[in-house]
Amino acid sequence: MASIWTTRASLGLACARGLAPYALREAREAGCRIVAHDASSVTVTGTLLDAMRLNLMMRTAHRVLFPVFEAEAKNLDHLYRHAVGAPWEAWLEPDGYFSVAGVVKNDTVRDTKMPALRLKDAIADRMREKCGRRPDSGREQRGVSIFFIWRERSLRVFIDTSGDPLSRRGYRMIPGDAPMQEPLAAACAMATGWNEDTPFISPMCGSGTPAIEAAMIAKRRAPGAIRQRFAFMSIKGYKEEGEAAWLAMKDEAVRNELPPDKMPRIVATDISRDAVRIARANAKAARMEQFISFGVCDFAETAVPPAPGAIFMNPEYGERLGEREALKPLYRRIGAWLADFPNHHSAILTASPMLAKETGLKPTELIPFFNGAIDCRLVRFS
Repeated sequence: MASIWTTRASLGLACARGLAPYALREAREAGCRIVAHDASSVTVTGTLLDAMRLNLMMRTAHRVLFPVFEAEAKNLDHLYRHAVGAPWEAWLEPDGYFSVAGVVKNDTVRDTKMPALRLKDAIADRMREKCGRRPDSGREQRGVSIFFIWRERSLRVFIDTSGDPLSRRGYRMIPGDAPMQEPLAAACAMATGWNEDTPFISPMCGSGTPAIEAAMIAKRRAPGAIRQRFAFMSIKGYKEEGEAAWLAMKDEAVRNELPPDKMPRIVATDISRDAVRIARANAKAARMEQFISFGVCDFAETAVPPAPGAIFMNPEYGERLGEREALKPLYRRIGAWLADFPNHHSAILTASPMLAKETGLKPTELIPFFNGAIDCRLVRFS
């Protein structure tokens, strides 16, 4: 049997809603061969070693999935029979640990916890039959992570090589109020039209995620570089076939980083002293603090470097109509201030088209994003 580490397959890059076009762009820039893409995923060809590199380099994907099997399953018994026939002994150590999670939409399933339990049973029974003993299992994110998607009769089962979502870079030590997830912040920076060799300005920086992600993009810092663990590290054979390759990938990523004296200016300001303190602490954890100029001030007092460059703002947008009415003056001020920088790429992320109109600026593009469950638009101005 060929080594699972060198077997080529269709790798799935799972994305949060709205981020698949940016994951697609990243995959192409990484030289991946694209097989397919849709609203929430990108499929590329590669090996487990390629999956490790994608975990290291992808900014806008949520997880990297390696397929184990795909089958038609009408009910839980079918799921079990397909799963017990899969070669789990190639992936799991009999004395190891695994967890199972997934997405279920099947009319025969009344309790959505049951598919994961049946899949666990099948894996345990297979391992007991082939190895004489079985690994432990539970909900903790350690060991090998198994992920399944079961929609009606279509069942797909994967090794989740990421484990914890790739959004958990490992630097956001203090989240702050209403923090923006890292992949969304990276996608917003890309979507502004920003050239990464030019300044990036983040007024209303909050906990600092957009500025930190922009600094990492400009630095060419691999987003997975400071994270300590990925689930692929628990796959059978990692020590022998994967670990040296992983360390080499990390070394190569460091060699490809932009020298400090070539970095563009990254500016992050907020009127809240606490917000700037939190942003600075997160930037320090990301090893990006030295590349970001922090300041406590009203957004309109932010020192904006000369064009070219990009200005990204994530102002409040209110949950209720009354709150949005109260925010109209703020958006008018934002519009008046941005009008002073006609040669910069400017964009705001908002869930309120009404408030976006209050800027008085004509948008050149409305790009759909989801900030968690909130349907937003990145409004770009020329």
